Amino acid sequence: MDSRVVITGMGVVAPNGVGLDAFRKAVKNGISGIRHDPDMERLDFSCHITGKPELSTELISEYFTNLELRNFNASGITYGVMAGMDAWKDAGMEISSGEEPDWDSGTIFGAGTSGIARFREAIYKTDEMQGRRLGSTVVAQTMVSGVSAYLGGKLGLGNQVTTNSSACITGAESILLAYERIKAGRAVRMIAGSTSDSGPYIWGGFDAMKVCNYKHNDDPEAGSRPMSASASGFVPSSGAGALVLESLESAIARGAKIYAEVLGGHINSGGQRGTGSMTAPNSTAVQRCIKNAIKEAGITAAEIDVINGHLTATSKDALEIENWSIALQRKGADFPYINSLKSTIGHCLSASGSIESVASVLQISEGFIFPNINCEDLHPEIKTVIDSQRIPTKLLNKDINILAKASFGFGDVNACLIFKKY
Repeated sequence: MDSRVVITGMGVVAPNGVGLDAFRKAVKNGISGIRHDPDMERLDFSCHITGKPELSTELISEYFTNLELRNFNASGITYGVMAGMDAWKDAGMEISSGEEPDWDSGTIFGAGTSGIARFREAIYKTDEMQGRRLGSTVVAQTMVSGVSAYLGGKLGLGNQVTTNSSACITGAESILLAYERIKAGRAVRMIAGSTSDSGPYIWGGFDAMKVCNYKHNDDPEAGSRPMSASASGFVPSSGAGALVLESLESAIARGAKIYAEVLGGHINSGGQRGTGSMTAPNSTAVQRCIKNAIKEAGITAAEIDVINGHLTATSKDALEIENWSIALQRKGADFPYINSLKSTIGHCLSASGSIESVASVLQISEGFIFPNINCEDLHPEIKTVIDSQRIPTKLLNKDINILAKASFGFGDVNACLIFKKY
């Protein structure tokens, strides 16, 4: 069996917009979700700005029962469940309360960590010999697969229910894994997505590595600067994105709205050889990943209209552009349009690929290219590869047929997805 795979639902919990409508507005208008973070300043980290979704207790209570929220402190699970359930509803799927699971539907929902704040509480209580007061949900909140387990239970999913974890490619990887499962006929639909916890226990480690921005603590919205000559590190952020992938046959049969088609993609690793390391990419592997994604999608490099890059606002941005140019054999005015959502949301770590894929699919579905902000001073090395007009700083209304979405991550891992207008 070789099914075509389409996207029929999306949900998002992002620093600049919770819910698809708010997120769409922010993305199209270049609205930033980066804010001053008093916890990061209080704990004396260099970076005092972060991106964190703004959620009310009333909104959270629409997704969780009072019993579930008792002793609950797992932001990543909260974000993921909200995004996943919103995507499910957006796809026109009902939430069944029957005894029989939905054998045709599942989820691959990634995470980098789970319930770090809750885990910290558990450690302190254990050290203080209060282990019996940890609560009955501490395991579910702190196991990495907690997000998929919660989603599986709330939606009664009877197919594969899994959490993947591959650093910053986690979201893109979840989409490709879900695509492959449906294409092989092992599922009819899958919720693909990823989430990332909030807070200094996550972000502090990156600050200690000196990869976070510290030069814009007094001007948060200017802090995330992908492709800019004045970029000085990424802004740590959090959130979740989710997409319902479904066989084309099923989507047509139930009259579902179709946002876009997934043509395929590729995942590989540079093996931390050559120029690759735990934190640096092997350029040969990056280029091979892009080329193989194009091959597996059955298109040519010349057909790509837009790239949604990884582009984190670090010194590696120029190298990423160079790798794209070499892999596509395109440069100057022939280079595709390219943008980075991180200019408005920061780097959402394990959630970045899924949130950015939601933004990518919105662009295809609605015919626009969202603006890059904070890169008016384009990096000089990027100028030698791309015509500056291919990096829009204002919203462009433009029909898009094919978009390439890439994510690259710690451990020298790479993922590239190819989306197409349906």
